[in-house]
Amino acid sequence: MVSRFEHPAGSYKKIFETCEDLAEALPATVTGRIPPFLKGSLLRLGPGLFEIGDEPFYHLFDGQALMHKFDFKNGQVTYFRKFIRTDAYVRAITEKRVVITEFGTFAYPDPCKNIFSRFFSYFKGVEVTDNCLVNVYPIGEDYYAVTETNYITKVNVETLETLKKVDMCNYVNINGVTAHPHIEKDGTVYNIGNCMGKGASLAYNIVRTPPTQKGPDKSDPIEKSKVVVQFPSAERFKPSYVHSFGMSENYFVFVETPVKINLLKFLSAWSIRGSNYMDCFESNESQGTLFHIAKKDPGEYIDVKFKGAAIGMFHHINTFEDQGFIVFDLCSWKGFEFVYNYLWLANLRANWDEVKKAAMMAPQPEVRRYVIPLDVHKEEQGKNLVSLPYTTATATMHSDGTVWLEPEVLFSGPRQAFEFPQINYQKFSGKNYTYAYGLGLNHFIPDRICKLNVKTKETWVWQEPDSYPSEPLFVQTPEGVDEDDGVLLTIVAAPGSQRPAYLLILNAKDLSEVARAEVECSIPVTFHGMYKH
Repeated sequence: MVSRFEHPAGSYKKIFETCEDLAEALPATVTGRIPPFLKGSLLRLGPGLFEIGDEPFYHLFDGQALMHKFDFKNGQVTYFRKFIRTDAYVRAITEKRVVITEFGTFAYPDPCKNIFSRFFSYFKGVEVTDNCLVNVYPIGEDYYAVTETNYITKVNVETLETLKKVDMCNYVNINGVTAHPHIEKDGTVYNIGNCMGKGASLAYNIVRTPPTQKGPDKSDPIEKSKVVVQFPSAERFKPSYVHSFGMSENYFVFVETPVKINLLKFLSAWSIRGSNYMDCFESNESQGTLFHIAKKDPGEYIDVKFKGAAIGMFHHINTFEDQGFIVFDLCSWKGFEFVYNYLWLANLRANWDEVKKAAMMAPQPEVRRYVIPLDVHKEEQGKNLVSLPYTTATATMHSDGTVWLEPEVLFSGPRQAFEFPQINYQKFSGKNYTYAYGLGLNHFIPDRICKLNVKTKETWVWQEPDSYPSEPLFVQTPEGVDEDDGVLLTIVAAPGSQRPAYLLILNAKDLSEVARAEVECSIPVTFHGMYKH
């Protein structure tokens, strides 16, 4: 699963360049045959505006949210995109400057305001960004574009119009929610975020939003959101950064990494000196990684300390129960350093030799399987509690009552990450599964699509020179029998080509090309998205 290509020409820099809204959908040029069961839309989100006037955005997660849509109809494909009209975007366009502080870009105070009005707006506190550039998902019958703050943005997925900004703080005790909810077959949505717990210390809440009620009660399900369970925080004022969580049929898994948000710094430094979200992260170099589990229904925290070596972690792949164990697979990064430190746009736009040099210093990526025993006895010290025949992952009780977890490595390649993982979510989320699909990062540059058999560790790769794909989304063949009966959809930027971007459809079995739909415009980097039937 290692990249076969170097990128000395540096054409990857193009995926971090500003592009324009489209006034209307563009027809795509199809080669191959679009599978007839594709009749819906591929929706994707990412940054599309990387500077405002002469003020640049500095971090990969700062550019203004752009929503992309590929529509499938009768074997034809069209492409459409629109900037989401968030407050961050509208005010920036209106004032021709960065108005709201983003992840790695500080918004300077309005130069037109006098010292008094500046002083008073300082006391109003920080305006949190609503720049929803990370993902899109359904809640009830609506669709929301999201980032990781308390604001989510309702969008019309047909026209890509922005409908309304929703503040999750109005409904549940949460400081923000992740862009990676779990969604059950009936439409129930689960998410996690940090919150104020008991006794003014931090904690993490799992929030459940029910599906739309049948019958006359057509009220917004978000209003019925409830906290189902709370996880404690290892440090009172410093919650860990949480990007996703695991969910099996009966349990939640929460991985508390050593990457912390220093809340005091966050609240004080912010308005005083030009600081941004990135300035508020720090690593606890002695904590290691804490693993928490909780029962799902009814929600109940299980108070056993599971611990492992320090990792950074953004994406859970899948989680399932088997014979009294919880098995969960992760895309991990070894050590306690924050990987986002390597995702400044200046690093990603550097020449290939510089990109490689920077990645040499960064944490190393690894796909890992961890196993947590549900039945833990204090007396079994020093012995491996994991008895599943198919994994080398271990769990060992220490004399202090903590259970030490060692993972099984499913894939490891130096500076070759298997990231942005996807599975056959419809059928295998929370279940014992075989295949994971991912975006291959070569020194942080996305240059291949990967498939991993998590049982045998067999791998497959799709790759072409000077081509930069995005997260692959799995769509199942309607009458499909096997777990991997289906196709993968990914948007590929091919900056050197006559048509600089295309939608690629791969056979999920062997990653062979089924079809591509090329467009006449460039498409910048996208992070996450969904296929809407």
